[in-house]
Amino acid sequence: MAGTTGGRPSIYPSLLYADAKAAIRQLTEAFGFTELSVYEGEDGRVLHAELVQGNGAIMLGSSGRGGRFDAAMEGAGPTGVYIVVDDVDAHHQRAVDHGAEILMPPTDQDYGSRDYMARDVEGNVWSFGTYAPEIAG
Repeated sequence: MAGTTGGRPSIYPSLLYADAKAAIRQLTEAFGFTELSVYEGEDGRVLHAELVQGNGAIMLGSSGRGGRFDAAMEGAGPTGVYIVVDDVDAHHQRAVDHGAEILMPPTDQDYGSRDYMARDVEGNVWSFGTYAPEIAG
């Protein structure tokens, strides 16, 4: 993330995918995430994965494997996640080069940010931009 360093984030968006391996490929290749950990079950499905972008992270796994979170997410719609990046245009080009569906090209916003939006392989909307609100400690 812009202007940040390591540490432990306090918020982790958590997503479930029918094909978590395809989602991990797209998130790392097209959107520049880095795999922190991926745990697979005996059947090869992703039980839990953590991907990092800047000093933030997301958790994801395969849907349909049971458990309380899987049950709670059943029938839930797509998720929207905003990620701060330093160079929106370069990030956008990477996504385009890897075939990501672009919903909005890089656009200067009235509030001073430059953003673009893309959809992942299972319909979640990812916004990438320069807006990074200061959070008082």
